[in-house]
Amino acid sequence: MNPLFDSDRPIKHVSRKAIYTRLEARIDYLKSFLDFNTDDIEALESGNKYIKALIPAVVNMVYKKLLEHDITARVFMTYDTSNEKPIEDFFNEESPQIKRRKMFLRWYLIKICSDPTQMEFWRYLNKVGMMHCGQERLYKLNVEYIHIGACLGYIQDIFTEALISHPRLSLQRKTALLRAINKIIWIQNDLFAKWRVRDGEEFADEMSEVILDDKEGYLGDKKILGEGSTSGSSIDDDRSSLKSSIAPSAHSIAPSPVCPFTGASKGDTGTETKIWAE
Repeated sequence: MNPLFDSDRPIKHVSRKAIYTRLEARIDYLKSFLDFNTDDIEALESGNKYIKALIPAVVNMVYKKLLEHDITARVFMTYDTSNEKPIEDFFNEESPQIKRRKMFLRWYLIKICSDPTQMEFWRYLNKVGMMHCGQERLYKLNVEYIHIGACLGYIQDIFTEALISHPRLSLQRKTALLRAINKIIWIQNDLFAKWRVRDGEEFADEMSEVILDDKEGYLGDKKILGEGSTSGSSIDDDRSSLKSSIAPSAHSIAPSPVCPFTGASKGDTGTETKIWAE
């Protein structure tokens, strides 16, 4: 027997064509490679309340960051980061357009706390990727991938810092929850990248995931985000997350990242931060 080869070690077959033409096959491969398993699902189920409590602060911090740079701030007016036409007055965090975008980001973040065992979950994340690359005919929005990747990295960093600093969660639970949410973020990252990269382009005519011009928050006729959505209680969860925490306002967040849980430990009565209130 050749010592360089282990004939007893099973090797999973992955069809290259399938991962480019069938979303289910792509998701199965990514979950297998990242070891996204029942432990991750259990961690999300038991810990999603901690993620949801973070959402108001995350939304404020993300939009503050997006509005710091003209190249990302302009997309709310031009719908295309490659459009460099001069803009005299950019939107601010109190602009109705930004408040509306914040609402959808809140609902999106609540959605990623739902049920990753359902293919609908991954179909929506795939649609989110498609919606940002200018391929929809009704709602053309082109956000170049560099900004998408940076934004996902920023969100991941906020979650990491906040959950690590939680005053009462055990290290084991923090680790499990962070591993689970980070895997979802990286799969979402792939579902943005797949609409940009040219890998597998020879199979373009055979791709089964053809997404129509659905309204935002919908998959076909099914409402995915917001009030009355099939995800159950997105709007209720959103309201409760806002009630259960006093999130940093648009003007209270420092220019450098500040942990949303500063002062959340027991015995600190000199703060209004109640994000971990039971």
